[in-house]
Amino acid sequence: MFEETFSAELAGRVGSRVEVATDNNLTEGILSTVTPTSILVINVNGGYGQNTRQFIGMDAINFVRLPASA
Repeated sequence: MFEETFSAELAGRVGSRVEVATDNNLTEGILSTVTPTSILVINVNGGYGQNTRQFIGMDAINFVRLPASA
């Protein structure tokens, strides 16, 4: 039940900068896509070249932080 609410809340934040913590990683980037089972975070490194895409399963997420804009 909570997963549905969690994914719905994240879906409303698509395009926002996020920090996503799992048991093994802290991923920072822009929330690009949200499905009921996973999210896609794009790490924009500010330079030229390819950005890193990180798919994360909903069940692997410990927390999501939405940093305040400067």
